[in-house]
Amino acid sequence: MENYTMEGRTYRYYGQEAPLYPFGYGLSYTTFRYQDLVLSPTVLPVCANLSVSVVLGNVGQQDGEEVVQLYLRWEQSSVPVPRWQLVAFRRVAVPAGRETKLSFQVAAEQRAVWAQDWLLEPGTFTLFAGGQQPGQQTRAPSEVLSVRFTVTGTTRPLRGC
Repeated sequence: MENYTMEGRTYRYYGQEAPLYPFGYGLSYTTFRYQDLVLSPTVLPVCANLSVSVVLGNVGQQDGEEVVQLYLRWEQSSVPVPRWQLVAFRRVAVPAGRETKLSFQVAAEQRAVWAQDWLLEPGTFTLFAGGQQPGQQTRAPSEVLSVRFTVTGTTRPLRGC
């Protein structure tokens, strides 16, 4: 095997074709609402980690559990990358009518791309937070929030951070 790219071999690289059962697919007995997606900082150096918070509310009549998922999208990259990459997830129990604020850390290495070495590149990224993948169509409604952030500096090897 000489071609080690994953393009055309996994749903993450299929372009606009959606998988039949994407990660996070399923139904719930309640309805969740996402709000207040906040990144800190929104402009960060190439080797820095990103802090993320989001508020999850159970607006339904039943207690429920939600798998909160964070996805990262590179807006431009020097090499082929997935449409989006799962960078964090957490199962959270939320009583009916209540809200909870969740905090995550997205490490710099989760933005690394492979180009004969793991590299961290500057540029614009989009972070998605929700109960499903971005753009997923399901029978159970679930919001996906998004926010952009910028990485500054010059491209450098991950091991150099």
